Amino acid sequence: MPGVRVLLRNPGFIALLTYRLLSMFSAQIVAVTVGWHIYQLTADPFALGLVGLAEVGPYIACALFAGYAVDHLPRRKVGMVACLGLGGTTLILAAVAAGLLPAGVGGMQAFTIYAAIALNGVVRAFLSPVYMSLFARVLKRDEYVRGSSIGAAVMQTGMVLGPALGGLLIAAIGTTATYLVAAAFAGIAAAVVVALQVTEPPLPLQREPVFKSIGEGLRFVRNTQVVFGALALDMFAVLFGGAVAMLPAFVSDIFEAGPDALGLLRAAPAAGAVLMSLWLARHPPQRHAGPLLFGAVGAFGLCIVGFGLSQWMWLSAAMLLLSGAFDSISVVIRSTIVQLATPDHMRGRVASINGIFIGSSNELGAFESGVAARLLGLVPSVVFGGFMTLATVGITAKLTPKLRRLDLRDLD
Repeated sequence: MPGVRVLLRNPGFIALLTYRLLSMFSAQIVAVTVGWHIYQLTADPFALGLVGLAEVGPYIACALFAGYAVDHLPRRKVGMVACLGLGGTTLILAAVAAGLLPAGVGGMQAFTIYAAIALNGVVRAFLSPVYMSLFARVLKRDEYVRGSSIGAAVMQTGMVLGPALGGLLIAAIGTTATYLVAAAFAGIAAAVVVALQVTEPPLPLQREPVFKSIGEGLRFVRNTQVVFGALALDMFAVLFGGAVAMLPAFVSDIFEAGPDALGLLRAAPAAGAVLMSLWLARHPPQRHAGPLLFGAVGAFGLCIVGFGLSQWMWLSAAMLLLSGAFDSISVVIRSTIVQLATPDHMRGRVASINGIFIGSSNELGAFESGVAARLLGLVPSVVFGGFMTLATVGITAKLTPKLRRLDLRDLD
C-alpha cells in the first residue's frame, strides 16, 4: 500500500484536499458569524436555534438531487458552481451586515439572513458528493484507506480552525468584513476545484429520469449490507451519543465553570479526531475492519457513559478526547467502505445519502439530547444515550453479519 508521502505528492489529491478545506473554512466562518450577527440583531436565543433549522431542512431536501447532478454532470463544474453559490449567499449576508439590504421582512427581524442561510444549505448539499466522487478519480483503489484518513484529518482541522478563525476575524475586522473573507475562501475553492487535473468518467449519453435515478441509488445503499450497516451504525451512534449538545449545561451546572471551560470541552472531541486521523494515515485499518468498526463505536458509547458520570472536568475532557478518537476510526472505515463498494457512476448519489445520514443524525441527536434531558435529567440522559449507542452496536452486529466480518481487502 502506498505511503503517506506518495499521496501528499499527488497534485490532484492535494488540490482536492484544498477544495475541501477552503469550502469548510468558508462554511464554518459563516456559521460562527451568522450566529453572532443574528444575536446582535435580535438578542433572542431562540433566533439562534432557528439558524440550524433554516439550513438543515433545505440541505436534506436537496441532497438526493445534488447526488443525481454530480452523477450526471461534469463533477468539477458542479463543485465550482456550488462554491460560487456558497460565496454568493455569503455576499448577501455581508450586504445585510453592511446595511445595503434590509435584515427583516414582514415583521421578522432576521428574515433575509434566514433566507440566505437556507440557500446556503442548498449549495452545501453539493459539496460533499463532489468531493467523494472526485476522490475516487485522483486516487487508486489501494490508496483509498490512507486517503480517507488524511481527508478525515483535513475535515476535522477545518471544523476546529474554521470557527476559531471566524471568532478572531469578527473581533479584529467586524461582521461585514468577516463575511467577505468567507466569500473569498469559497471563491478560491471554486477556482481550485475547476482547475483540478483529473479525468472524469464519460457522461451518460441518455440521462435517466431524476426520480428513477435517485431510487437506484437508494436501492443500492439498502441492498448493500456493508454500506447500509455502516451508515446506520454511524447515524444511530451519533443520534444517541450527542453529549456535545449538552456541554453548556454540564459546564454551568456540574462543573460550575465559565466559557473558557466550554471552549476546552468543545475542542476536545475534534482534537482527538485529528490525532487519530493522522495516526490512521500511517497505520490504515485494513484488516478486520468490521470488528474494528464495531469496537470503535462501542468504545465511543462507553466514553459517553464515562463523560455523563464524571464529576471532574479533566476526566470529562479526557472522555470527550477519546470519544473523538474512536469516532474518527468509525468515520475513516465508513468512508473507505463507501468508496470501495460504490460503482463510479453512482458515487454522487451514494455520497448524498451518506450526507443525509450524517446531517440528520447531528441535528436530531441534539434534539434527542434536549428531550432526554428534559424527561430524565441532565446526567441520566447522557448515560442513557451512551448505553443506547452500545445497544445499537449489538443490534447492528446481529443484523449485518457481512459488515461484522468485513476485511477491507474483500472489497478490492
